Amino acid sequence: MLLAIDTSTGTSVAVVDRDGASGELRRLAETGTGDTMRHAEVVGGFIRDALAAAGVRAGDLSGVAAGMGPGPFTGLRVGIAAAHAFALGISKPFVPVVSHDAVAWSWYRDGGAGALQVVTDARRREFAISEYDGLDGDGLPVRTDGPRLVPRDDVPGARGIRLDAAVVPAGAIGMLAELAYAARRLPLAEDAPLYLRAPDVTPSAGKRVPQ
Repeated sequence: MLLAIDTSTGTSVAVVDRDGASGELRRLAETGTGDTMRHAEVVGGFIRDALAAAGVRAGDLSGVAAGMGPGPFTGLRVGIAAAHAFALGISKPFVPVVSHDAVAWSWYRDGGAGALQVVTDARRREFAISEYDGLDGDGLPVRTDGPRLVPRDDVPGARGIRLDAAVVPAGAIGMLAELAYAARRLPLAEDAPLYLRAPDVTPSAGKRVPQ
């Protein structure tokens, strides 16, 4: 049973479970908002509400999964920091997941087929895009390109379906982590935020003071 958090676009929190005998994936609770400005204000309440709705105590969880982006710096780090802190607090593993992979997995799971282009708003007149080509034998999305940044007016034409995602479902983040664990394919991603953009502030080279 996992707590899952994503703040790469809006804010989404879920509790998911995978039945050990049947392999059935279950979304026990999920809550969120498409608001891209109030991640820090709402994420704590969403975690509390998701656990309460699922009837789950923190100690019942096996780990915490988080969407690592791509996403804007300020919002993305809120969810990752919250997930890291919660995992540390309950002494359970932290599982990083590429947020675009969760969007793609949800689309294919709901009956989508063929090539898919996932697009999310990266701000500053740029989009983050990833390309997919179905699910593999373990039920995980096959990413063929990305994630990468492109100017809004220069998004390449999709080979199949273009999917613009306003919210990354935390339930899908958790279910991908569950599938990867069952297939012994963890980690799915590096434990590092996918900002895709160089920082605005760089360390100073130092200032010489006259003697």
